[in-house]
Amino acid sequence: MKDVNYIKHLNGVFIQFSKDSRLNPTHISLYVALFQLWNNNRFPDEFYINREEVMGFSKIGSKSTYHRCIKELSHWSYIVYYPSHNPFKGSKIKMFKFETSSGQALYQSSPKNGQALVPIYKHIQTNKNSNKLDKPKNEKEVIVFFKNENWPEAEAQKFYNHYMGIGWKVGGKTKIVNWQATARNWMLKAEELKKNNQQSHFKDNLNLPPLGESKGADNLKTSKNKNYNEPL
Repeated sequence: MKDVNYIKHLNGVFIQFSKDSRLNPTHISLYVALFQLWNNNRFPDEFYINREEVMGFSKIGSKSTYHRCIKELSHWSYIVYYPSHNPFKGSKIKMFKFETSSGQALYQSSPKNGQALVPIYKHIQTNKNSNKLDKPKNEKEVIVFFKNENWPEAEAQKFYNHYMGIGWKVGGKTKIVNWQATARNWMLKAEELKKNNQQSHFKDNLNLPPLGESKGADNLKTSKNKNYNEPL
């Protein structure tokens, strides 16, 4: 379970939204719906969702629009989406933390009638340097981040060299908005790849032929006389 500050997280993620031209209102309403479910579940590392419930919260009426937007949010590293093909088991979501360092920024002098919040462009300008996460300062920063996530230095160097070589863009095309979220996606995919390789290696070992024989060797021997005049 994660320790998430509700206001700081929303401030941080809305700052990212304002800088990301790929998003439309449907992406944002879907993310807010997922965030509310995450909050209702007390901010676990991962949680299951019901498609009809999420579509109701986000006011999305089309299943195709819903699937497109949730996949794009995952591809752009706002969430991680684990689709389920089991009708009795919902899909799984992993959320990332987008917290600002200073929390909710207010005007120093408030009017008598109430508290005035700084407009969004003020948040962007104030947090321009502290929340610029499109790419790390250097390789050392990436190594420290990976070590804090209990990952080896070699994996951090692979991540840094890969994205440094393609200009810090997802798939070499789309500019990264939050490199730390992209790094966490990298870790998840590395774990999944490692697990698949282990399963594949285990299956290969189960299919090994007896010692001294090569697989399929008996296929070269036959006791039948084949009539090659017969059609195949």
